Amino acid sequence: QLSDQQKMSESPFSRFRGVYLPPALHPLNKTLVKGGKWKDVDSTQEKRRSFLHDFCKKYNSRKKLRTHLMHLVSRIYVEDRHKVLYCEVPKAGCSNWKRVLMVLNGLAASAHNISHDDVHYGKHLRKLDSYDLKGIYTRLNTYTKTIFVRDPMERLVSAFRDKFEHSNSYYHPVFGKAIIKKYRHNANKEALKTGSGVKFKEFIQYLLDSQRPVGMDIHWEQVSKLCYPCLITYDFIGKFETLEEDANYFLQLVGAPAELKFPKFKDRHSSDERTSAEVVRQYLKELSKEERQLTYDFYYLDYLMFNYTSP
Repeated sequence: QLSDQQKMSESPFSRFRGVYLPPALHPLNKTLVKGGKWKDVDSTQEKRRSFLHDFCKKYNSRKKLRTHLMHLVSRIYVEDRHKVLYCEVPKAGCSNWKRVLMVLNGLAASAHNISHDDVHYGKHLRKLDSYDLKGIYTRLNTYTKTIFVRDPMERLVSAFRDKFEHSNSYYHPVFGKAIIKKYRHNANKEALKTGSGVKFKEFIQYLLDSQRPVGMDIHWEQVSKLCYPCLITYDFIGKFETLEEDANYFLQLVGAPAELKFPKFKDRHSSDERTSAEVVRQYLKELSKEERQLTYDFYYLDYLMFNYTSP
């Protein structure tokens, strides 16, 4: 309802800063699903959808989330052929999901011969914020939107192991050096120079610090801030804990080629033990009771939204 003068004086995106998309839960289109073997997966899916929807209705009535539209959709990948929007949550199967999107888009014949670097640095897939406003809204309203999540503590420990326990030319010099400098007393010159050898307790001190020496990173950012599940109504909520069956059911829903199955392989450090609840327990032992509680509080919304049990 802006006057013409106001419209002219504003930048095209400024009026979307307080964008609020009230969640409307649409029924999933299941016409392409073949066979009766998906009954249990479908039942679980409907429970997850309605749980998140009910949570968001309660949460949004108390607190109106505000964010810029372009930021809201900046983590969402677009696959136009099968009309899919996938919000990337790192450490929850995202590398293999991007491989699948490349196959769906006709960019590769198989998910198995796409390298890690090609997936993450090849720039083969478009993100939703690269479209104009009409393109964004059309896709948000008509494409099947999916998000795959993981138990927050497992995701956090998995990210720490991946980025800090293996050599890394970005995370050690950028995050490692800053973390060691601020949180390790009497750090030696070698550690300060390389940023290698960050301890889990030091990483948690950084995570919980309101004056972090270096910013947040998508690998440990909350899902609530990566994908905004109470502002964007996701049609399908997959979980890392049931990744293969969820993913293969989703591929049926969107009419993917019958031969395309979600890959089983571990993307990197394949000889490492997967980050499980038991592995997480070992890492959490390094923290004080207060640190454990504050870390849980940090991911509190993610636990609530996706119905994960507190550790």
